[in-house]
Amino acid sequence: MSVERFDVAVVGGGVAGLITGRRIAERGLRSVILDEHERVGDAWRERYESLRLFSYRRYASPPGAPLPMARWDCPTGVQLADHLEAMVRREALPVRCGVRVDRLSRRADGTFVLETTSAGAASRVLADAVVVATGAHRRPVVPPFADLLDPGIPQLHSLGYRSAAGLAPGPVLVVGAGNSGTDIALDAARAGHETVLAGRHPGQTPFELDSPRGRLASTAMLFALRHLTVRTPMGRRMKERLRDHGLLLIRNKLAHLDAAGVRRLGRVVGARNGLPVVAGGDVLRPGTIVWATGSRPDLRFLDVEGALDDDGEPVQTEGIADRVPGLGFVGLDFQYSAASGTIQGMDRDARAVLRALLAPARRRSHTVAA
Repeated sequence: MSVERFDVAVVGGGVAGLITGRRIAERGLRSVILDEHERVGDAWRERYESLRLFSYRRYASPPGAPLPMARWDCPTGVQLADHLEAMVRREALPVRCGVRVDRLSRRADGTFVLETTSAGAASRVLADAVVVATGAHRRPVVPPFADLLDPGIPQLHSLGYRSAAGLAPGPVLVVGAGNSGTDIALDAARAGHETVLAGRHPGQTPFELDSPRGRLASTAMLFALRHLTVRTPMGRRMKERLRDHGLLLIRNKLAHLDAAGVRRLGRVVGARNGLPVVAGGDVLRPGTIVWATGSRPDLRFLDVEGALDDDGEPVQTEGIADRVPGLGFVGLDFQYSAASGTIQGMDRDARAVLRALLAPARRRSHTVAA
């Protein structure tokens, strides 16, 4: 079994991992970025085909690497993926694709041990510090009663949805009325499926994203997201609200759903005779169910005492593990600010996390620069 040693190892080669890796490279440290996908950017290529980011070029581009598009364009998932791949080639970042981290543990002397698999071969990576940047949305969340539904009804999660071509014939039920759910419902309706969108309406922005007014309002909103931090009462309230209710609809509007013929209902609350039941008691008979009911980080590979709580969530403060010196996170939702889970917020978080990790005496009092 091969064994290599690095100053810093980054787990995850998505946007957060690459931004972190660039900042490590600036420090001249020996590092590696491990990603289980076969190509840089595949996490974005695997999203649904109609995906288009909400961020204009400036806010969707990694620092110092602007996307090759007009100022007010919002990239698709594939465009962002290809841009990240080109950035890695151009900057020769130490990314290793097709490498899955099966287990991350820590020795008594503080050295981290990453047990990995690549092309069926096991290897081991040792590191003095580790940044986990595997993404905040990796593990699907579905309600417990999903197992009670008729197995003859295909079910998939929004993380696994690609396009309407993958839907079974007949009516489609999309559960979850947030941004992903409305995207998928519009896909299905435009492909000719009778479509029901079930879930609480999260509210919507009062402007069209691609209009002049929308550009002005969105720029102000994105600026505000950077300043809504966990250190402010308003930021803490915002974090709780997002946890319970999710984001407002940004690009899609109720009028768009109505125009496409999408039928909107309340929450799906259970199953009866193998069929989904909505609040009020109505029973639906879908040909396909798409769960757009949220997702969580997948940190099951983390086998370090004190790193995770009982729910599998990281025990951290602003991206620094509370009980595990040398371990950090980048890319978590609201890690420091409302922008932490977005490209425009990841660089600030990465710089702060690295300052804390690479200066042990300051780990308990790290700060995030404005």
